[in-house]
Amino acid sequence: MSKDDGKRKKESVVDLTRFLDKEIRVKFQGGREASGVLRGFDQLLNMVLDDCREYLRDPQNPSVVGDETRPLGLIVARGTAITVVSPADGLEQIANPFATQDE
Repeated sequence: MSKDDGKRKKESVVDLTRFLDKEIRVKFQGGREASGVLRGFDQLLNMVLDDCREYLRDPQNPSVVGDETRPLGLIVARGTAITVVSPADGLEQIANPFATQDE
């Protein structure tokens, strides 16, 4: 009997393949935001971002993210810390994967 018998492979609810090699913007728990080119991801939504830059907060009002950035280069973003992923060129509405057909 193999180790995989009776266990299903976990699949991600979100499919980011259409964003590969495109710029995305990511928001993290704690309020940090960054954007970069998506180079790869896994089922836990850990992401590899290239040419990444972080958006800095306004020193006068820390709750506001400004336009000033700092370069980060190549990063690995942990999926457990990510709250929002969106295309850099605007938002796109997707179907709710948790909604039932009769809603």
